[in-house]
Amino acid sequence: MRHRVAVLALDGVIPFELGIPQRIFGRALKAEPPGEGEPLYEIVTCSLRPPGPVRTDADFSIMVEHGPEALATADTVVVPASYELGPVYEEGRLTTELAAAFAYIRPGTRMVAICTGGYALAAAGYLDGRPATTHWASADHFQQLFPQVRVDPDVLFIDDGDVLTSAGVAAGIDLCLHIVRRDHGTAVANDVARRTVVPPHRDGGQAQYIQRPLPEPRSATTTGARAWALGRLEQPISLSDLARRESMSVRTFTRRFREEVGVSPGQWLTQQRVERARQLLESSDLSIDQVARDAGFGTATSLRQHVQAALGVSPTVYRRTFRSEVAGR
Repeated sequence: MRHRVAVLALDGVIPFELGIPQRIFGRALKAEPPGEGEPLYEIVTCSLRPPGPVRTDADFSIMVEHGPEALATADTVVVPASYELGPVYEEGRLTTELAAAFAYIRPGTRMVAICTGGYALAAAGYLDGRPATTHWASADHFQQLFPQVRVDPDVLFIDDGDVLTSAGVAAGIDLCLHIVRRDHGTAVANDVARRTVVPPHRDGGQAQYIQRPLPEPRSATTTGARAWALGRLEQPISLSDLARRESMSVRTFTRRFREEVGVSPGQWLTQQRVERARQLLESSDLSIDQVARDAGFGTATSLRQHVQAALGVSPTVYRRTFRSEVAGR
């Protein structure tokens, strides 16, 4: 059975965000051979009422063919953003229709919100005591309305196991790609990203780029240094090395790097090395010592520390879990 994703289209739904789950999950194929296997997800779109039109925030409506009962069969429920949340947004409470729809959802179903879709999850109690994010422009209001939620306004998405939330608009793409990566590994997620023509990975902890102007077209950037570093992650790379690639002082390079990427050069390097280690653990039989060297961590001890901090498990457990899941499919 394919993993079934139900996307709940609320009145006032934003068409872009509504289309993200279908575009990302719908392109996820078994990796044997890459890009040519069977679909891994089944995606259905449903509304709060029987099949019929649903208003969007654009100058058109959409025809939805499933009512709320489709939520009862979902393994994952996605709630995209809407500009017509009514009491959910104004008072932090579910409408009668929305409460009835959520009643269909089975215990243990994975819940996902894109942008202000998080208001619906918070009003239903899914986010009580949990970390969550939303669009930066709504973060203060969200926190005031739901003080029991630990709101982080500075990240692209938050994965809290069975409940995941994202910031606005394109961050929903990052979150859905993250879910594909979590479910089926890096190779499948990278294939989806290539087909969708988007970056394969932006870490959830990356900043939302709030009120940061784009650099002038001819001004110096850190792009070349990042590309250079990605080609030699297995080698020692210092901050001075990176700054020298762009003919900048260390201070200027560090400031500009953080403006462009949202994290420090050291944090970014660690993220990229963890991602390299994940790929090697998933796709190769290299020893843990060799994975550590090839990913640039040097020693198995350093690899374990960083993978444990980033993924919550040791490299050995990560490899065993991933291989077991693949074998069971």
